[in-house]
Amino acid sequence: MNPTLLDLKDIHEPEVIGWWPPAIGWWILAVLIPLLIIFFIWLYKRLTRKTAMKTANKKLTQIKQDATQDNYRKLCDISVLVRRVAISVSPRSKCAGLIGRQWLEFLDSSVKATPFTKGIGQLLADAPYRKTSPTDQELFQLIDLCEDWLKAQAKQKS
Repeated sequence: MNPTLLDLKDIHEPEVIGWWPPAIGWWILAVLIPLLIIFFIWLYKRLTRKTAMKTANKKLTQIKQDATQDNYRKLCDISVLVRRVAISVSPRSKCAGLIGRQWLEFLDSSVKATPFTKGIGQLLADAPYRKTSPTDQELFQLIDLCEDWLKAQAKQKS
């Protein structure tokens, strides 16, 4: 056979595959990875908050039931506990450096009314400066207030 009669054409290779647009798998990864990162951050914060709340409630119960400590020592322990919980569940820059009235106002911001600035919660700010330790009644009122504050912290969103 005569090659000129068949009118054959030469073999053409396909074009080189470009990098754009990426395949669907890359699009899925581009969306999925940031969503997973956000989800894990949210989960970590939630677990941290729950752990802090459980631990704080147990510690507050221990303080309440401990008959070996005097009221002044219990008051100091409650103050430390509330400060630790606040730092655990709130941004450190928002609450770690607060003292006195500002600290009590921060505590009031998550409960109804102003029991810390105008009520029994003032014990947390003026305890180191008192000459007498608080009475049993004052201490139980403060513990009840702190329990309410912890419940309010548990209900807040991260």
